[in-house]
Amino acid sequence: MELQQIDVFIDKDGQVRLEVRGVKGMECVALTKDLEDALGGQVQAREMTAEAQETTEARQSEQERLRGN
Repeated sequence: MELQQIDVFIDKDGQVRLEVRGVKGMECVALTKDLEDALGGQVQAREMTAEAQETTEARQSEQERLRGN
């Protein structure tokens, strides 16, 4: 299992930015939901990385390939 990581950055003006690594597809949105809610739930912007563009299906295919299936 890949390491899933959420980095939290708080600017001097109180703006909070979350960066997610090790998560493919849109799973990152579900992963950060509770944290976003705890921070007030007001998401001003969301930028998706290349990792977020990868599909779960592609990830599963890669895992099967690595297992030799």
